[in-house]
Amino acid sequence: MSQQRAFVSPEANVENKPFWDGAAEGRLLLKRCNGCKQVHFYPRALCPHCFSDDTHWQESKGEGTIYAFSVMRRVPQPYAIAYVTLDDGVTLMTNILEADFDNLAIGQRVKVVFRPSAGGLTIPAFAPA
Repeated sequence: MSQQRAFVSPEANVENKPFWDGAAEGRLLLKRCNGCKQVHFYPRALCPHCFSDDTHWQESKGEGTIYAFSVMRRVPQPYAIAYVTLDDGVTLMTNILEADFDNLAIGQRVKVVFRPSAGGLTIPAFAPA
């Protein structure tokens, strides 16, 4: 099982503040376009599929599968990063926590977990389901 490492705090801005506020409440929020109905991540004002500014926030269940991953072992505290494809249809780069790195696998089911960052924001990451 991996130890938890400190996360660098990302910067919140007007476009992504609701995302970080949701994470602080233990909720994973994604944007959905009211024009083309596509869900997208990372949070931004314009839909990357049709460029509409008519988007809204929706809560994700935070469940998905590992699409690809890499374990960093030649560091003082090993860690794993991964692309996770959520059941909502978006793929995001994230950290894998609470896992035996030798048993991670592409296609493995994961769920969102939230951890504090060094700067105070809460970071969504994923752990085996």
